[in-house]
Amino acid sequence: MEDSLQKEREIMKLCLLAGQIMLQSGAETYRVEDTMMRIASSYGIDHTHSYMTPTGIIFSLEDPQPMTRLNRITERTTHLYKIDQVNSLSRRISAGGLSIEEAYKELQDIDRAGAIYPLWLNVLMAAVASGCFLIMFRGTWADFIPAMLAGGIGYYCSVLLHRFVPVKFFAEFSGALMIGLCSIFSVKSGFGQARDIIIISSVMPLVPGLLITNAIRDLMAGHLVSGLSKGAEAFITSFAIGAGIAFMLSFQ
Repeated sequence: MEDSLQKEREIMKLCLLAGQIMLQSGAETYRVEDTMMRIASSYGIDHTHSYMTPTGIIFSLEDPQPMTRLNRITERTTHLYKIDQVNSLSRRISAGGLSIEEAYKELQDIDRAGAIYPLWLNVLMAAVASGCFLIMFRGTWADFIPAMLAGGIGYYCSVLLHRFVPVKFFAEFSGALMIGLCSIFSVKSGFGQARDIIIISSVMPLVPGLLITNAIRDLMAGHLVSGLSKGAEAFITSFAIGAGIAFMLSFQ
């Protein structure tokens, strides 16, 4: 009986860690729940229940001994590579290729892994994306470099401030402020031409596109609490971006 309870605790820890990694990395609620239930089923526990919001996971096992655990989620970001790694690990578990200890160790390695790409590369890609968005929005090539500079600087300021002040609203607000400042300065100095298109293109790397998509998908899947929570978070982020730009334009 004691061995059975110990195994149940280990399966519970494994499922919660997998769900925590996925939820923190930006996965949809239904995907997290499905992955946790499949892992538990692969180790012989079929009667499981899960409930989660963007800030917490509740997972329950019925057999052989009823057990419920809660994991608090305090940090959320976008890390699709980690989601893919957990999904791949879940498939290997379902195929019977991993013990509980081996699977838990691999999940710990995934959880400890940092960002795949260095900050300078992320900033560079944000800058390139801003320039490409400008062309897509029918801007001129004369504004390509100003849009790149504004987008890169704004993204860098957003990431940097978030490290010191872990409040997403202020990070996005400061990034938008810098984008507005750079855009206005480039136009006034004659380096840029269309201020509005430069601003719109440069804020695109800050827009919470994945969060909005996940909110809609969760609502359509019937996860109303998670969908509304993610939708509210996306709205606050969008409001912060708009407020930062509006604040800077108010000095014109």
